[in-house]
Amino acid sequence: MKHAAKQTALLGLCTALALLMAYVELLIPPIVAAVPGVKIGLPNVIIVFILYRIGAKQATVVSLVRVALVTLLFGNAMAFAYSIAGAALSLLVMIGLRKLKLFSAVGVSVAGAVMHNVGQVLTAMLLLGTAELGYYLIVLSLTGTLAGVLIGICGALLIQKIPDTKKY
Repeated sequence: MKHAAKQTALLGLCTALALLMAYVELLIPPIVAAVPGVKIGLPNVIIVFILYRIGAKQATVVSLVRVALVTLLFGNAMAFAYSIAGAALSLLVMIGLRKLKLFSAVGVSVAGAVMHNVGQVLTAMLLLGTAELGYYLIVLSLTGTLAGVLIGICGALLIQKIPDTKKY
């Protein structure tokens, strides 16, 4: 029982940190004004950390709660559709790659970032009925790779510096 309470508190703290990082990201001016929708993905530092230090189920819960809270606080129904699609596809790929143990946290993060973009573009194509949006993946794959490397390095540093939370 004590372990469950500590893990719940830790997951609550991680959710709050991911939400805070999402808010901070909203305050950052667009990095590439010519490329709409490009974000760093700061909250994913927390998701990568949870995936490696706590577990896939917990990373999924925190990610979905974060998407819902960010939408309620800062977004709308369309933002939710894009975010949930991107987060779901990203998580599926990151969980699968983590289980394979073929990639570092940085590699897993890069794949997650690119798949997040794929999920969002597929959702836009479906909602808007425009297959040509698929070409946008070229640009988003490049920016997603760069962001994924940055987020992966930050996540790897957290994983390295914070002890295994399964001991709590």
